[in-house]
Amino acid sequence: MSARLLVLRAERLDLFPCPLAVARAALRDRGEAETLLGVHVPAGWPGEELIGILPDYVQELERDPSLLGWGVWVMVHRARWRIVGDLGFKGKPDINGTVEIGYSVLPEERRQGFATEGARTLVAWALAQPGVARIVAECVEDNIPSIRTLEKLGMQFRSASDGFLTWELGKPTGAG
Repeated sequence: MSARLLVLRAERLDLFPCPLAVARAALRDRGEAETLLGVHVPAGWPGEELIGILPDYVQELERDPSLLGWGVWVMVHRARWRIVGDLGFKGKPDINGTVEIGYSVLPEERRQGFATEGARTLVAWALAQPGVARIVAECVEDNIPSIRTLEKLGMQFRSASDGFLTWELGKPTGAG
């Protein structure tokens, strides 16, 4: 993973923003993505949701390379040197300083705390960035594991609409 400019280290995970070459490779050839990353890329990665996001992410990174860090991040289990999931933001902070986070853990890696560990690390990084005042997240109202993750992150429930729940976490008072 020599192409990484930024690595966030959690207890068991390394998180890094997904560079353009890896995003392109993930769409066409898992083996190529594995070579570029230098880690084991399981057969289930990228998942359906990420596959749906990657074409737009590639186009956005081509237009604006400074988006790296405000899009897709890859979660790698450090001891096993294997992708366990992905997470990230839906773009740079908006005019109000809001970013939206999302996360996904491969089915065989769930129920091990990777979503909480990865998201907690990424949330801390985001809140330390200039221009970020709050982080929001959405989840389906019956996704109990995701709800628990958001609660563990300290996010507060804000609203429910059309089967989705919205959560929010603001920058601590007195912070940057």
